[in-house]
Amino acid sequence: MSPENNLKSIARRTGVSISTVSRVLNGKHEQYRISAKTVKRVMDEAKRIDYKPSILAQSLRTNKTYTIGLLIPSIDNPYFATIASEIVFEAKRYGYTVILLDTLEDEGNESECINTLLTRSIDGIILVPCGERPESLEKIDEQTPIVLIDRYFEDTSLSYICTDNYRGALDGVKLLIENGHKEILCIRGVPHSMPSKERVKGYIDALRESGFDTRSRIAGNDYSITNGYLETKLAIGSPARPTAIFALSNTIMLGAIRAIGESSLRIPDDVSILSFDNNLFLDFLHPAVTRISQPTKEISQLAVKILMERLSDKQSVPQQIKLPAQIIEGKSVKRL
Repeated sequence: MSPENNLKSIARRTGVSISTVSRVLNGKHEQYRISAKTVKRVMDEAKRIDYKPSILAQSLRTNKTYTIGLLIPSIDNPYFATIASEIVFEAKRYGYTVILLDTLEDEGNESECINTLLTRSIDGIILVPCGERPESLEKIDEQTPIVLIDRYFEDTSLSYICTDNYRGALDGVKLLIENGHKEILCIRGVPHSMPSKERVKGYIDALRESGFDTRSRIAGNDYSITNGYLETKLAIGSPARPTAIFALSNTIMLGAIRAIGESSLRIPDDVSILSFDNNLFLDFLHPAVTRISQPTKEISQLAVKILMERLSDKQSVPQQIKLPAQIIEGKSVKRL
């Protein structure tokens, strides 16, 4: 910054104290009862010289970097891309910058990413965890606040915001059953992740409640397009072809749609599709896909809000919240 473009120079040219300039530029003029005339004079001068505050100076003064880390397992997954965009927007409202890192669905990468963030003295972390145990994250949380999204651990002290995946899957599979489907293939994501476990449980319970528990078929091992494609290829090529496929993510669903199309089958005439996750592009597919929508905006808003509360009071009680999912009916489920 030029010597002529700092708080001292603004104070000299506007005829007020440096502390007054600082209070005006930090939005504290009402708290200190600074006159509107003075505020305008200071703001006009700051605008004229294109004043930009020193982040380093601010962090030294406040012991904050106004930066948070966001770790997600796959940036090419439309669901996580949406979450990331909404968190960046929400954090900006609080004056925070987000550093986004992709852990590539790998616990070792996750650990490296967290260490990278900690060396940069970030203020807090929002994280979609990849591992199976929370102990290492709980230890970090003692010094640097962590809020989990999408996935969580049982019996943990960490705050988390996620969807009620069990109820969403239960209701979604019941919709398939109500439309006459009994042979329903469930293509899951990462087996140990909490969303996958809860969605599979919802699938099994929906079949059991309808007396079809012996008909459960579960396949797959990750949230990829390839996983959806391969498992669908195997299923529709088998003697017992399913009448419906329950894809546990929209990436799995995309792979399933490709496999169905390559086999000269049609949705929903030959195979019905139900997907977890929502995205605008699903309405532009032919046919529009019936899906279980997660409240990404609310998850993002609450995650940032809870993190901001933790930054203000590190002794605050952890908040663990599950939000309801919503079924959006398209044209991809056939009534048998």
